[in-house]
Amino acid sequence: MHPLILVDGSNWLFRAFHALPPLTAPDGTPTGAVFGMNNMLRRLIKDYQPKSLAMVFDPPGRTFREDIYPEYKATRGATPEDLVLQFPLVVELCEALGMRVLQVAGVEADDVIGTLAVRAAAAGQDVLIVTGDKDMAQLVTSQVHLLDTMKNRRMDPAGVVEKFGVLPERIVDFLALMGDTSDNIPGVPGVGEKTAAKLITEHGSLDGVLAAAPTIKGKLGENIRANLDRIPLAKDLATIRTALELGLTPEDLVPREPDEVQLEAFYARLGMLRRAADPGTTSNAGGPAATTAAPPSPAPDAPRAAATAAELVVDEAALEAMAQALERADLICLDTETDALDANQAGLVGFAFAIEEGKGWYVPVAHNYLGAPEQLSLEVVRARLKAVLEDDAKPKVGQHIKYDLNVLARHGIVVRGVAYDTMLESYVLDAAGNRHDMDTLSEKYLGHKTIKFEDVAGKGKNQITFNQVALDKAADYSAEDADITLRLHRALHPRLVEIPELQRVFETIEMPLVPVLARMEQTGVRVDVPLLNRISVELAARMDQIRAEAFEVAGGEFNLGSPKQLQEILFTRLGLRVVSKTPKGDPSTAEDVLEVLAEEHPLPRKILDWRGMQKLRSTYAEQLPNAVNPLTRRIHTSYHQAVAATGRLSSQDPNLQNIPVRTAEGRRIRQAFIPEDGQSLLSIDYSQIELRLMAHFSADERLVAAFRSGLDIHQATAAEVWGVALDQVTGEQRRAAKAVNFGLIYGISAFGLARNLGIARGEAQDTIDRFFGRYPGVKRFMDGTRHAAHERGYVETLFGRRLYLPNIQSKNQAMRQYAERTAINAPLQGTAADLIKLAMIDVQRWLEGHAPDVRMIMQVHDELVFEGPSDRIAALASEIAGRMVSIHTLSVPLVADYGIGTNWDEAHTATGHAIS
Repeated sequence: MHPLILVDGSNWLFRAFHALPPLTAPDGTPTGAVFGMNNMLRRLIKDYQPKSLAMVFDPPGRTFREDIYPEYKATRGATPEDLVLQFPLVVELCEALGMRVLQVAGVEADDVIGTLAVRAAAAGQDVLIVTGDKDMAQLVTSQVHLLDTMKNRRMDPAGVVEKFGVLPERIVDFLALMGDTSDNIPGVPGVGEKTAAKLITEHGSLDGVLAAAPTIKGKLGENIRANLDRIPLAKDLATIRTALELGLTPEDLVPREPDEVQLEAFYARLGMLRRAADPGTTSNAGGPAATTAAPPSPAPDAPRAAATAAELVVDEAALEAMAQALERADLICLDTETDALDANQAGLVGFAFAIEEGKGWYVPVAHNYLGAPEQLSLEVVRARLKAVLEDDAKPKVGQHIKYDLNVLARHGIVVRGVAYDTMLESYVLDAAGNRHDMDTLSEKYLGHKTIKFEDVAGKGKNQITFNQVALDKAADYSAEDADITLRLHRALHPRLVEIPELQRVFETIEMPLVPVLARMEQTGVRVDVPLLNRISVELAARMDQIRAEAFEVAGGEFNLGSPKQLQEILFTRLGLRVVSKTPKGDPSTAEDVLEVLAEEHPLPRKILDWRGMQKLRSTYAEQLPNAVNPLTRRIHTSYHQAVAATGRLSSQDPNLQNIPVRTAEGRRIRQAFIPEDGQSLLSIDYSQIELRLMAHFSADERLVAAFRSGLDIHQATAAEVWGVALDQVTGEQRRAAKAVNFGLIYGISAFGLARNLGIARGEAQDTIDRFFGRYPGVKRFMDGTRHAAHERGYVETLFGRRLYLPNIQSKNQAMRQYAERTAINAPLQGTAADLIKLAMIDVQRWLEGHAPDVRMIMQVHDELVFEGPSDRIAALASEIAGRMVSIHTLSVPLVADYGIGTNWDEAHTATGHAIS
């Protein structure tokens, strides 16, 4: 049965506002929350096909709860102006989509939703309440469930018990005991979620707790007894009303058909080029101001692509005809279909090809569902297509083609001639403008909504793997993928050619890197699983020790992983100051807040240390063994080119780029990365690359001279700033200079430097002023970069990679200043990324010709890790490092530190240097 869906619009809007970047329409109107609501609504409607649907908002002005308790929600700050401006736009969007918008004077959205949900359930209707508000858990029954779309979590009665420790009918009792700081509902001091649940479990209900209050021992009992008169008020405020007279019924909420004309006008006015973005997609809505350059984008009325004619190839005659056509083609679009996402374990299910627009072939080789038609064997297809696919003179194009290279390599085909990747064409054109998946690009550039995987394979627990998909559906889906990819290439590549700098980045950096990364992913890296298991035990013991120390400092036990309990300990029991608040108005316990509070009390440092151990244990010590490929006994991460806007590579499944190198525990994890028997690891790391690039870009005489002289740059900076001789620089001065040097790369303020160094803001500003006085070229570079970014709307790396900055002209000071800081950092970080990519390409080519038994196995930002024979790798280390530092000539020397060892940590301890 299709459910009645009631959306807690106020909760959703607020979360969308804080979840998405601050986007703007062409006229400067903020649109981030509108864009997020649009995405979520369309996905919600598509996934659940509701029978009835309503968006419910809190009304302006007072509600009956403020009449009961004037301090209700009194601690909440003013709603951000940019969010206020978007509310009428969201209402307009909802109405254009055909759904009812409800806002009842004097009554909160919770009560309207509660009344409608109870009435619908009484009439036998299933109800989904879309919210992230815990108060709504009191409404949950077998027919009424909560849905948190942002966390993709659906909560039934069992889920309420799992999350809160009490039944739905006891949630109001639970809330009455603990209160709610975001709504300023008074509770019992010292009672958090865990204690409230324990009390209710032990005594059955709130009434039972109150009856037992005289016998409850300790501080807890004292607090309950001292607040007996407040608890009934808290319960009343927390209780959602479910019997209001609303003048409408669930039957009145059947949605109308969307008003397409109104929607098109709405999207055009807000600059939202894509009508239905996938969840998680970012938008280029609200690009730069008219005076700046905008990233390449299609016209809103981009022509819709025609449907694809799919040809299913299941016999040798059809295979031969297709193969001959591929051999005659000027460009071959290639795609593979598999039975899993992991390219290093997936089975090959079929091939898809296209060579002209509007047509595509699908060659199935492993569909094995009951009654599946006979197909050609992989051996037959491989024998016929191997030559053309491995022909370097036959250009190939694909969408995220590295995945296909990895799959086919495992199945005996080494694809050559890879010339284009539409994902990378989009990424180079505008890295941050949108996602770069085929579905998004098709709709943006071709006006075509593709067949989704879920359309042919189902979704959720009922989803099947592609080898179980019927051949006719598989052919339509796969042939379209190949056809649309070819069309995208023909739409995107001419745009690259129009900007020679971007064409050069695409042709000399991104595309040559694809086979290099594919080879690294296929090779993988070996880990010592028994050692990781021992490290997990060590970290658990260390966490227990820190937990005991935290309990002693806090004066009692609590859950270190519970932000709610931590809030109660830090801000209620210990009385520490509230540095910042969460979007819901609660005191924040985020890492940056705890860093500040750690200077005032020992407990926050204990929490930070415990969290660090927990992350290392859960993310690496426990998960890395699970990531070992059973076929190769190695870990095969995936390197993503089209994620970071600056051009940096990212690592996923597992992420090998975030293992700490500066802590003993992080280095312990790195010790578990080992070579095969008889081999060693070589680590080569660019030294202070971004500071060297700052010297190159700024052309500051003193900074350039310091690097050319081979000085300790932080010591040299300290000597300049404080006017002392090099050998007179103190450790404290060098530390401060290091903070300034690295801070400037990220646009640090006097406030940020003061916090980092634990000094007064005035002293920090004086330090920055002295730095700029001694390094005026750096100041000129930073000021000039900001000015150029304002004029052009983008910044560039040394090699011409662009990062567009749509908020550089924002009227919002915080957004504008963030864009300005990005403008300074992006050329430095982006150029560093370009340099190591160029080095990877060059080194891999050299290894293939001179040392094929040495393999590049990892890239971690400015570091490359190799594996090779122990008796040869030392002789090759200086040669490889030398190639890395000579990849490009700067005004200052490039330096690479290198080391060799029996594990990654040992190799990272550099013993040699290569200098350009």
